[in-house]
Amino acid sequence: MHLSKFTDYALRVCLYLGAHQDRVVPISEITRAHGLSQSNLMKVVQQLVEGGFLKSTRGRSGGVTLARPAAEIRVGELARFMEGDSRLVDCSTCILIGACGLVRGMNEAKNAFYQSLDRSSLADAVLAHPRTLSVLQRSAKTDADVAPVK
Repeated sequence: MHLSKFTDYALRVCLYLGAHQDRVVPISEITRAHGLSQSNLMKVVQQLVEGGFLKSTRGRSGGVTLARPAAEIRVGELARFMEGDSRLVDCSTCILIGACGLVRGMNEAKNAFYQSLDRSSLADAVLAHPRTLSVLQRSAKTDADVAPVK
């Protein structure tokens, strides 16, 4: 199974917000932390807001937060939403369309993949590795947050 870059970015955004649930996070901070394009991230964030995964706040102290606690957002739910109803294989030009013995197996594999991801919440993913939380929290620091070395 292959996830799109759009889904990859969505997972990164949500993991980052899962590690910073106590505040509104500017999109520019997430962009810096992950080294991603802000324009691409804006599109991802917009889709996540429309899907009810994030809440957006405008203005000077604006940014995004998770719309629900990280423990309530399943990784599979998020990936499934971002991927939409895409098929594993493009059957539109195949001579076997409507008569293929692989379609059922492919659908079962896709469902099993998402069911496996559904076993983990964003909170589980943030805590699954002993360093994930500290890396995500440390990446929030900007040059202004770090005291100059003398």
